[in-house]
Amino acid sequence: MDSGERIAIVTGAGSGIGRAVALALMQEGYAVALAGRRKEALEKTAEQGKAAGAESLVVSTDVGKPGSVKALFAATKEAFGRLDLLFNNAGAGAPPLPLEDLSYEQWQAVVDANLTGSFLCAQEAIKLMKSQTPRGGRIINNGSISAHAPRPNSAPYTATKHAITGLTKSISLDCRKYDIACGQIDIGNAATEMTDRMAKGVPQANGAIEVEPRMDVRHVASAVVYMASLPLDANVQFMTVMATKMPFVGRG
Repeated sequence: MDSGERIAIVTGAGSGIGRAVALALMQEGYAVALAGRRKEALEKTAEQGKAAGAESLVVSTDVGKPGSVKALFAATKEAFGRLDLLFNNAGAGAPPLPLEDLSYEQWQAVVDANLTGSFLCAQEAIKLMKSQTPRGGRIINNGSISAHAPRPNSAPYTATKHAITGLTKSISLDCRKYDIACGQIDIGNAATEMTDRMAKGVPQANGAIEVEPRMDVRHVASAVVYMASLPLDANVQFMTVMATKMPFVGRG
């Protein structure tokens, strides 16, 4: 590792927001450990990063499983020696069913991916950041607009994203003594495969089906790069980046 190289872990790096952020960080000189369940998708991200001359590490990871998360951080430490940034991005949603019709398994899968995964990754990041020299680092959690207001039939996703806000605040409070900063980015309608359905129309709170505006995912990547660029004595605690005309302000 170059003595001036910064090291990041990005979860969910095989597609969408995770891939865009990982590539933006690599363009800024970061070496990035790319984590996700689909190894082939991670390798595509790594290939794109090579065009910028960036170094990366592909680690197939299920963030909801403690052993898999421990292996990710052990591999990152072995490859790069330290960790400067964790972008807690991996997540999943449940089918858009009425709350009373959701199965326990559907609920638990979202909790494992969105909340437990973020907790486990943050826990391992903190252990590494507080013990390395120089000490400290930054954790950025992907919160979502759903950390503020729900969509219809989205109880598991909305509940976990509200919980991410509490996790962000707790990490910020408990870890500042270790020179670890923690912030949250709440994203609304970034143009990725996950939001393709919005171009065809999605349910609104009043029961209507409406097309929703989206924004280029590059704006999200730029925002995360800015948050990561700050010195550890400064922090963006919460940032909302959204499509200007999406139905969020006044949703419902």
